[in-house]
Amino acid sequence: MRFFESLAIGVSMYSKIPMPRVEWNEKNMKYAMCFFPLVGVVTGILEVILGNALLAYTSCGTLFFAGVMTLLPVLVNGGIHMDGFLDTMDALNSYGSREEKLEILKDSRTGAFAVIGFGLYLVASLALWSEAKSEMLPVIGAGYVMSRSLSGLSVMVFPSAKKDGLGRTFQEQAHRKRVAVVMGCWFFAALAVMLMTSVQMGAAALCTALLVFWYYHHMAMKQFGGMTGDLAGYFLQLAELLILAAVIVAGGAL
Repeated sequence: MRFFESLAIGVSMYSKIPMPRVEWNEKNMKYAMCFFPLVGVVTGILEVILGNALLAYTSCGTLFFAGVMTLLPVLVNGGIHMDGFLDTMDALNSYGSREEKLEILKDSRTGAFAVIGFGLYLVASLALWSEAKSEMLPVIGAGYVMSRSLSGLSVMVFPSAKKDGLGRTFQEQAHRKRVAVVMGCWFFAALAVMLMTSVQMGAAALCTALLVFWYYHHMAMKQFGGMTGDLAGYFLQLAELLILAAVIVAGGAL
């Protein structure tokens, strides 16, 4: 029973996938983060199925295809990670003190740099997806799992920049060592899918994910003093976009 409660919390917190309503408690929160990458599995499978269907069975244009593939992950996760990306864009571009940046992350208002960042992200995603081919889809789909495994790992192993917030809540109530091991298992499972599809594209995706993770750690520690839920969402969005770019380039589309 506790297994399914943790599953429901981990999936419902980070997606719009219908799950039973579960009351959070110390026991079911210990392993809730273990199921976070499962949202990536669902997203990746939907991207592969829908992407192949559009490419093989319709005469839709590249812009329509790119638009659908860009929107699908946001519809699945409800935009929770994009919210973190936008908040982080505002904070990073404020050039304020560490404390001021953390306050900006808490601010529910959307600043100019968030709007600019969202526009640039959207254009980049549309441009990249317009170059995608069917053989690239499994690698890109596995990237949704890989990005979440690394994002979840950061919540477990990075120091927290705040004494409150969603990231801190999941960090404090989790069995951190065991959850970190599970995140590693998800990571290598995603990598296996990538490499079985294409060694070249899989290697490009792996290198990109690790480089973005390194940047995320460096940026979070230097600019904010640690991890927050918003920063974890920022990393996830950035990793997804750059993994997509790496696969497109490695696959020979550009």
